Amino acid sequence: MDMLVAPSILASDFSRLGSEIARADKAGADWIHLDVMDGRFVPNFTFGPPVVAAVRCCTKKPFDVHLMVDDPLRYLTEFRRAGADIISFHFEAVKDPQKVIDAIVASGAKPAMAIKPATPVEAVFPYLESLFLVLVMTVEPGFGGQKFMVDMMPKVRALKKKKPDLLVEVDGGINADTVSIAADAGVDVCVAGTAVFGAPDAAEAIRKLKGAGSNF
Repeated sequence: MDMLVAPSILASDFSRLGSEIARADKAGADWIHLDVMDGRFVPNFTFGPPVVAAVRCCTKKPFDVHLMVDDPLRYLTEFRRAGADIISFHFEAVKDPQKVIDAIVASGAKPAMAIKPATPVEAVFPYLESLFLVLVMTVEPGFGGQKFMVDMMPKVRALKKKKPDLLVEVDGGINADTVSIAADAGVDVCVAGTAVFGAPDAAEAIRKLKGAGSNF
């Protein structure tokens, strides 16, 4: 099975965001990854629902919205209305993960849970039957361009062993060199920023990332 590739617009040229998303789509992206940061849960700040809504018309590919925010429940409806198809929230940001999962499902989006590098993978086990996807952060969330944490791969293997049909996504430091490590661990979806938007040929970059999954 080929790896699914979700280019992160965090690494794109924001001065022409719509055309950058269209470029990723044309290059073969499976999903478009949108990193939402509130300046509180993580120190950086990006964008909100109006930006998501503004670029929704630029592609028909699923919008994979990663909420790195303190109170995800507060924003779910707005992001769904803006065009989010998959909504990831952080386990560390909420007191009642099941309540957030149920709210995402009720909104019509697919529910996903993200975990930081320091969070034990067992924390998400009670919720696996309710989740479409688990996002394993392979860098500390908040900034692009960090080095891939290979020591996160046991988390991926544990998730696939616990629930083989669960989609597992990784985000952070994915490129042509590290994607094979992710694929070997069982990763289904890779988020790639600079590796796609910074490549001389985005289509070739995506082909290489997808091809890594077919080798295992």
